Amino acid sequence: MPAPDLLLRLLEARGPSGFESEPAAIWREAAATFADVSVDDMGSSVARVRAADAGAPLLAVFGHVDEIGLIVTHADEQGYLSFRGLGGWTPEVLVGQRVEVLSREGPVPGVVQVRRDPSRREEKRAPELNALHVDIGARSREEALAAVRLGDPAVLAPAPVQLLNGRLASRALDNRLGAYIALEAARRVAEAGDARCHVAAVASVQEEVAGDYLGARTSAYALRPALAIAVDVTPATDVPGGDATETGEQRLGGGAALLRGPGADARIFELLREAADAEGIAWAVEVSTGRSHTDADAVVASRAGVPTGVVSVPTRYLHTPGELVDLEDLEACVRVVTAFARRLDPAAWAPPLG
Repeated sequence: MPAPDLLLRLLEARGPSGFESEPAAIWREAAATFADVSVDDMGSSVARVRAADAGAPLLAVFGHVDEIGLIVTHADEQGYLSFRGLGGWTPEVLVGQRVEVLSREGPVPGVVQVRRDPSRREEKRAPELNALHVDIGARSREEALAAVRLGDPAVLAPAPVQLLNGRLASRALDNRLGAYIALEAARRVAEAGDARCHVAAVASVQEEVAGDYLGARTSAYALRPALAIAVDVTPATDVPGGDATETGEQRLGGGAALLRGPGADARIFELLREAADAEGIAWAVEVSTGRSHTDADAVVASRAGVPTGVVSVPTRYLHTPGELVDLEDLEACVRVVTAFARRLDPAAWAPPLG
């Protein structure tokens, strides 16, 4: 299975938290071919597919469009750039990586390296983030700051690569996958033309920073959905050291991961499961013991509460430049969200009051 062209375009776009305009524009361009498209003041994008009944309830499907990145905080006298993370990083995965600093004049290439410390053997101890710097080739602070500004973001440079057995490796799978799935499910609902509930796909922003899910929080408040689904990625357990005893077995090729437990509405879980079984879609249970750590955590608490489910793609090596998925699982997630939306009974999901 080749990777969809739209997904590859989204993965190649640069969009760390707070700077999502490039992938968001690609997403809206694709959405405009079948839906009513809007963008809010936060930068989150919405694609609406309307049911025949104007008074039908609204299902919102959230997939955050931002990726983890870096942000420039300082340039020293030799021109080396200090940075901090936009989102959670394991510092050792950054050492030696090529990056692109997103300056006002366009991307500035550089490499991440670690400060030399003759008092210890670097291979014996993982570096801290504050021991790393970006080298863009500048010879002085003045030259560095002529090329980039403090507060410029950066992303890792590796491009998507298709592997054996229909698998895809890339940066930003977390969570361009969710943004893609939300949009593709809405497109298929529009194409089918038989949905009895309105569907709004949301490419939300700033999920990866601060744990506040800012884009989803404001979008859910504005949309006032009767119910919602958050689409994200979840750590695959079929890797060396993977532990299925924590949240259940999530393996590549195992299908869509459906969240069950606190933070996920029990009715929506059952409807997702029923839709998957009816359509012959592979799925597995992901167990929650509290928060989902997805946009759902903001959506479920919007206004007086929104019944929310979570559908995830099992993904290896999260928050690295080599995140890895099986494209069959991507398709399974699209199909289960589409089937769920088309099977919804509007009488069971009255629009919220007040």
